[in-house]
Amino acid sequence: MTTRLRLGLIGVGKHGSRYARHIVHDLRDDLRLVAMARRDVEAGQAQAAQYGCRVYGDYREMIAAPDVDAVVAVVPPTLHLQIVEAAAAERKPLLLEKPAAVGVEAGRSMLRVARAAGIPVMVAQTLRYNGVVRVMLEARSRIGRIHALRIAQYFEPSRPGWIDEPEVSGGGVVLHTGVHSFDLLRLLSGLEAERVSCEMSSVNTARTEDNFTAVVRLQGGTLASVAASRATASRGGAIELVGERGQLIGDHAMNFVKVVHGSESAALAVPPPVSTVLEMLKDFAAALRRGDPMPIPLEEGLRAVALAAACCRAAASHRAEPVAPVE
Repeated sequence: MTTRLRLGLIGVGKHGSRYARHIVHDLRDDLRLVAMARRDVEAGQAQAAQYGCRVYGDYREMIAAPDVDAVVAVVPPTLHLQIVEAAAAERKPLLLEKPAAVGVEAGRSMLRVARAAGIPVMVAQTLRYNGVVRVMLEARSRIGRIHALRIAQYFEPSRPGWIDEPEVSGGGVVLHTGVHSFDLLRLLSGLEAERVSCEMSSVNTARTEDNFTAVVRLQGGTLASVAASRATASRGGAIELVGERGQLIGDHAMNFVKVVHGSESAALAVPPPVSTVLEMLKDFAAALRRGDPMPIPLEEGLRAVALAAACCRAAASHRAEPVAPVE
């Protein structure tokens, strides 16, 4: 491996371009973007000239290139299994944008392939790098054993396009936004989910849901509510942890955290907002250089997907559904 880790980027749309800019402009001492893959090769050529790399129409050719040390994929999750298979064939480490997979079965196949090849795979659950989340994780012990949680995310409508095409997206807001909350639910509680009840609806979308609320039972009887909507003209990222000795109340979009004891609340210091994609890329590169396990391994991303899948089953069956194991 050369001094700088040489990356190949699959997917250079709106979100993929964010990755490219961070690699080229913010991490130039540690990372080098040597190649990108985009189906629209003509558009990709203009981007490649901008970022000082070459472009491929076939991501498999890019992964196989000898000067590509590791691969970053920022594409719909319906492509993830075949990308993992291609990376495994070339023994290339891989960073996958969330959601890790479209469902549990696909995720299990990805795990088998990655493990057989011995390649590290990280999932970009970027909210783990949010300052509010990190402060709440550090302060968790101040409120004692947690028995209730609430996590909610509200955003503007997604732009029309592939997100409302289930054959491409693999699902709606439960999968694409919910996995952030499901991951935080596990991270902040330290508990695994047992079963889920869920209702969902479509406000602005036609073929996928853009609004849902779920009730999750975790180990030991801890209860949680998780909700998301992409059908409002505002943003919110509420997180509440309820413990035996008090509460932590925060909002990752508004960047605040309070600790509550009795009827008194006190603000906790929260660092200024950072680019979570940038921080996650730093973590990915550092783990590869040190030969450490991935900070957010594929298994972790798939457990969030298993919760999303249970929500979809529960909404369809109108009853509580168990959360399937990923291994």
